[in-house]
Amino acid sequence: MDQKQYFKQMIAFNRTAFDGSFAALVTFQEQADRMTSTMLEQATWLPEEGRKAISDWALACKKGREEFKKVVDESFQKVEAYFGDSK
Repeated sequence: MDQKQYFKQMIAFNRTAFDGSFAALVTFQEQADRMTSTMLEQATWLPEEGRKAISDWALACKKGREEFKKVVDESFQKVEAYFGDSK
């Protein structure tokens, strides 16, 4: 097996590891978001400005997570194209 094939396998392994870890992170953040939503529904003492701030923060986390995934996926695609099947 040549060096190029080793790099392809290494990239595939790293992508799989990242995807699995990222899926676990998404699950954790979604659960935290559901828990926060439930807490906000029950916290009648919390002013509307506080509720909005917490909701905006959760939305910013989700958007940041999606942007991060997009950038990482694009980077993996570039590396995979670099080690493509060209001889």
